[in-house]
Amino acid sequence: MSDVYTSVPTFESGKYILRYVTLADCSDLLEVYSDINAVPFFNSDNCGGDDFHYTTTERMIQAINYWHWEYSRKGFVRWSVIDKSINKAVGTIELFHRDADDHFSNCGLLRLDLKSAYEKSDEIEDILSLIIQPTFSLFDCDKIATKAISSATERINALKKSGFEFSDEKLIGHDGTEYCDYYVLRI
Repeated sequence: MSDVYTSVPTFESGKYILRYVTLADCSDLLEVYSDINAVPFFNSDNCGGDDFHYTTTERMIQAINYWHWEYSRKGFVRWSVIDKSINKAVGTIELFHRDADDHFSNCGLLRLDLKSAYEKSDEIEDILSLIIQPTFSLFDCDKIATKAISSATERINALKKSGFEFSDEKLIGHDGTEYCDYYVLRI
């Protein structure tokens, strides 16, 4: 595959499309990030206090512009998750290569933010199936890690069905903060 920071690939299944996030997704994504039932499932570890609960168009535009800036500096890639049946963005996936002095080094760190109606095992499994295998080559890693809090039973079920295993290891943040509840998939 080509360099993900030169050209972001699009992935498609019968139900979903994963494509690079654009400002045109703003109104759809505002529905996701303003969904109070979805916010607890978002992974905001190591994100400087941002909880990803956005309630205005202006804040959503700022977030998308920030995601584009991070992409331009090769920080991470953010895909919109498009439900083909309604042609709307119903979430995002962020991925980046992480090197660190902890268990989560040489790792593709995956963040999945979904509208609460999509926080269902089968939906999550379908979405993840599009990105799991390409992640290893796109982000040159030997494992993928993603967070799922204990109350995220549907997400945890999907992760386990996709081959992820719970890790007792802590992810160590920039400031030394320890984060838990990670699931890992190794090649």
